[in-house]
Amino acid sequence: MADTVLRVDRLGKQYRIGQVRGPRTLREDLVELARAPFHRRPVAHDGTVWALRDVTFEVRRGEVVGIIGGNGAGKSTLLKILSRIVSPTEGWAQIEGRVGSLLEAGTGFHSELTGRENVYMSGAILGMRKAEIDRQFDAIVAFADIGPFLDTPVKRYSSGMQVRLAFAVAAHFEPEVLIVDEVLAVGDAEFQKKCLGRMSDVSRSDGRTVLFVSHNIDAVQRLCTRAILLERGRMVAAGQTAGVVAQYLSRSGGRSSAGAWIDLSGVQRTGTGVARVVRARYWTDLDTAGGRPYPDGPLSIGLGIEASAPCTIASLAVTLYDLQGTKLVNADTIAVGRTLRLQPGEHELTLRIPELHLNPGVYVMGFWLAGSLDAVHDFVLTGFELEVVALQTLGLGRPPTDDGIVTCRLELLDAD
Repeated sequence: MADTVLRVDRLGKQYRIGQVRGPRTLREDLVELARAPFHRRPVAHDGTVWALRDVTFEVRRGEVVGIIGGNGAGKSTLLKILSRIVSPTEGWAQIEGRVGSLLEAGTGFHSELTGRENVYMSGAILGMRKAEIDRQFDAIVAFADIGPFLDTPVKRYSSGMQVRLAFAVAAHFEPEVLIVDEVLAVGDAEFQKKCLGRMSDVSRSDGRTVLFVSHNIDAVQRLCTRAILLERGRMVAAGQTAGVVAQYLSRSGGRSSAGAWIDLSGVQRTGTGVARVVRARYWTDLDTAGGRPYPDGPLSIGLGIEASAPCTIASLAVTLYDLQGTKLVNADTIAVGRTLRLQPGEHELTLRIPELHLNPGVYVMGFWLAGSLDAVHDFVLTGFELEVVALQTLGLGRPPTDDGIVTCRLELLDAD
């Protein structure tokens, strides 16, 4: 297909486990002999591990494709093969055109060289001609925002400054395929926004292809048109971003499934312990959303509370935080003057938030039980993660491209 710029067919990478031994000295042999009585015999294995196995997919020109999965899923191995850093053990990958890759902060930089010198060296490593670097130089420096430090050795740069400069070079390289691995984890919020905007411009305006690896699911949903899910080196899902992200969240141990009871007995908490939230679940009234919440829709929460002594709960709150720990929602029964009187034992109750005003993304739910403000019985900051989904096809919710976390209704009251 003429518009296909990347083809991957049955790609696999095998690594050898353990230390590769070269020639050794007599001293090393004697030291190992002395240590031998204190070492356990190693567990027998075949000495190899597949970091990637039987991965097949295609990417079309102008697509932004997210590669997601847990640690050890094979994401970085895949990008290293596509960047020609390592060779595959089996299968093949074909890329039409030039490839620009940013796999870690300061890729290709020399610590003793200045920022200016590293722009030219890094650009040359990527494949840029000097005339091309000259033409893009001012834009690179402006994007990286390191003007006053341009002639300072990069060994004096912070990690954030290094990644800004490295991304700026890679983003202005104008390759047919741009490969980016978790660069947004280093920069500040303003830089992350610039990165997302630049990658979006690269694909939409310039018609180039972007492969983006990130654990930031919100960024993947905002930027990527399609996604690929890797698990233990194998591709388990590929398709529209929303569907693949939903599969990832349902398979991830840290995330929760709508409707299922979640055991909270082992989570970190503070408080007197007289009353504790030991389990919880959540659901919505929309089956097509998989029971997950959506913007401006209702959210029901079931709680299992265990009381060790008679107590009165004057404040029962459900809290929602973003992944950086900022509290966004605090729904508290104290606002409606409701109190609970609990006897020793386990109690089950149902709560409901009529309208959840959060944009699509992943959030953390926590809980609070208190008799009064100076008698906190249970405070769970991090109970579990849940996803708020977009439901554009049904006319519900909002798309994940909306800016911000909370969208408020705006009324136009007067105009000329």
